[in-house]
Amino acid sequence: MFAYVVRRLFATVVVMAVVAFVVFLLLYLTPGDPAAILAGDAATGDDIRRIREQLGLDEPFLVRFGGWVWGLLHGDLGISIFTNLPVTHLIGQRIEPTLSLTLCTLLVAVLVAVPLGVIAAARAGTWIDRLVMAFSVGGFSVPVFVLAYILILVFSIGLDWLPVQGYRPIREGLWEWARHLILPSAALGTVYIALIARITRASMLDVLAQDYVRTAQAKGLAPGAVLVGHALKNAAVPIVTVIGIGIALLIGGAIVTETVFAIPGIGRLTVDAILRRDYPIIQGVILIFSGAYVLINLAVDLSYMFLDPRIRY
Repeated sequence: MFAYVVRRLFATVVVMAVVAFVVFLLLYLTPGDPAAILAGDAATGDDIRRIREQLGLDEPFLVRFGGWVWGLLHGDLGISIFTNLPVTHLIGQRIEPTLSLTLCTLLVAVLVAVPLGVIAAARAGTWIDRLVMAFSVGGFSVPVFVLAYILILVFSIGLDWLPVQGYRPIREGLWEWARHLILPSAALGTVYIALIARITRASMLDVLAQDYVRTAQAKGLAPGAVLVGHALKNAAVPIVTVIGIGIALLIGGAIVTETVFAIPGIGRLTVDAILRRDYPIIQGVILIFSGAYVLINLAVDLSYMFLDPRIRY
């Protein structure tokens, strides 16, 4: 196991190096000049040229990439072109709303989707099963921003139960913090719930058809004990896998959700940076998201050993 973890960590370093190079290359080739945006519409060619020299944008690709990598090795993600602040500082200011949104969405999605999938599998072919599957298909088909606007229209504008936009830190009160996260988490989590529920149902149906489950039922065990103790336990590996893979949905959906609900998180920071061609921020955010995704998948792989003792690395 230790050797496997070391190999995966080494592979993570290689993946992050490739991601860093590809991200830097793509942004280098992207049309648009940050210096021209920073200089303004009334700027002359000399003004833009001077700003490019100050920002180092006139240097060759390898020189710029080498300087950026050297900074990364020292924990420096660079300096924002427009705010002139360290990227790590800007990300640190925006990390709480994004973490709150993603963790709440993940928790609610798992607590809702897994029971839905188990119930649908236990009642396969009934109206309950068809209802859950209809929800899964619909939830996975509707874009996040469309669902977000529907929720705002119903619960914020129509019923006036929840705030339309904004975010409150948890230090300002647990209820205020939760009120501002209910609608964003519901909008972002619907797609995730639909995905997990469908995989849970499919995995449970496969396990429920196994001989040892029928044997447990023949012995007279309670249906709940058979579903949870025998079926769900042995169906957990595909479910955990899709939960880990679905983190990518949360990362991508968080950007859209934060934009719709005006949440000052990393998603909004990324959108603003893209519009202004603030390359250091874009590069830093992509690296952090990529690193988090790779580490989460490593944790998912390691969890297989505890879920299924037959799996050994």
